[in-house]
Amino acid sequence: MCEEGPRFSVKEYRFTKEQDEQEREEPTQELVVLIPEIIRSLLFQILDSQYGMYVWPCAVVLAQYLWFHRRMLPSKRILEIGAGVSLPGIVAAKCGAEVILTDTEELPQCLENCERSCQINNLLGIHIIGLTWGQISPNLLSLPEIDIILASDVFFEPEDFEDILTTVYFLMKRNPAAQFWTTYQVRSSDWSIEALLYKWKLKNVHIPLGSFNADKEHLANSPLPGRHTIEMMIISL
Repeated sequence: MCEEGPRFSVKEYRFTKEQDEQEREEPTQELVVLIPEIIRSLLFQILDSQYGMYVWPCAVVLAQYLWFHRRMLPSKRILEIGAGVSLPGIVAAKCGAEVILTDTEELPQCLENCERSCQINNLLGIHIIGLTWGQISPNLLSLPEIDIILASDVFFEPEDFEDILTTVYFLMKRNPAAQFWTTYQVRSSDWSIEALLYKWKLKNVHIPLGSFNADKEHLANSPLPGRHTIEMMIISL
């Protein structure tokens, strides 16, 4: 008897123009993104390989930042690392950016997540490639010029922090004007990336969530980010 594969439900994320945004004529007043998520069960919650099957609070905050700054995205080339179900990357693509989605080469199902999200949003031209943090792979070397690197909640396991920043630093040395836009959840006061940023000589600016209308428990017509403590920073050379 064959084992049943994971089942999915489709969640809708609706980004709308806020009343306090600068008034101007703009055709896009609302953006709807559909994301297929695995139906949660105790089994899947404990599997590391399933982390990328859900939209996490940090992803909604980063997607809101992209939506808030949507006017600057057309003509930008954006790379999302650790994309999973790819909410930020999908928002960027729908706002006119040229997007490349990446996740680990070691777990093909992570790349399948990216593809599934693209298909359901009718974004068939997005490039999806395997990219494992900390490895100088042919895929990494073959990337085109990048303007913005995205990552939401990749700073989850402290043992991965150095590999993530090694990859980001490599990309920024090849693209000196690029910025790394990242959101992370404050889970413990015992870990920080500040020392690693200093080690790699990277600058960082913390972005207040209120500056892009993300200082609320519900974003994009969803219950996320809830009461989680989310931070956002922009990292550059």
